[in-house]
Amino acid sequence: MSLFDRFNLGAGFSKYFKIEAAATDAVRDEVYRVRHEVYCEELKFEPERPDRRETDAYDAHSLHCLLRGAQAPHPSVGCIRLVLPAPDALAAPLPFETTCAHTIDRRIIDPAKLDRTRIAEVSRLAVRAAYRRRKGEQNVAVALQDEDYEEVGRQPRFPYIPIGLYLGSVALAARNNVDTLFVLTEPRLASHFSKLGVEIKQIGGPVEHRGTRVPSMMDVQSIIKGLRFMVKPIWRVIHDQIEASAPPR
Repeated sequence: MSLFDRFNLGAGFSKYFKIEAAATDAVRDEVYRVRHEVYCEELKFEPERPDRRETDAYDAHSLHCLLRGAQAPHPSVGCIRLVLPAPDALAAPLPFETTCAHTIDRRIIDPAKLDRTRIAEVSRLAVRAAYRRRKGEQNVAVALQDEDYEEVGRQPRFPYIPIGLYLGSVALAARNNVDTLFVLTEPRLASHFSKLGVEIKQIGGPVEHRGTRVPSMMDVQSIIKGLRFMVKPIWRVIHDQIEASAPPR
């Protein structure tokens, strides 16, 4: 690995992966099949479907990202979605608002009182089993660990897959004029994101949802502006790939 590749996360990401907005029925179908493989067949979080596509009512008003391998035939690696409020029912709760209805601290923020056209929820993050082989990852859809940011020998490690998917959702949010992102995730995510320069704020108490999860929020523009110097190259690559693959404005 060259010195440039070792310390340029954008080059490292591009060497192994590519990300795209799911702008066509065919790509969305791949997303749903990845979700079925992970959520239904492997983890048993959802019932298996005859068509092997995991979908729900929120997909009708969601945006999706698909992560692929960079080399042909560009196999699907993982996916993530951005749930927007339904255009014809803006007051209808996002998934986390239902799950955390009794734990959200509305003194911190009340999602119901925000401009609902400018919020979204990050959800359905899933990575195929072949790409999550580390100890402890077999029973989760994706994982971040402290050692992901350490050096192994003389080569730094970086969690390209989960961070690439999260940044893909941020790029989708920015191009769709979303200001605030909500996420229901494991409590330790904040410490991992802080390594990237991203502030994620807990907005309520924990709930049991496929493990202990907490409702949290992020400001989209603060994420983009606050990324650490080493992370900016991967952000630029992911931003440009999302822009190139998304539908024209």
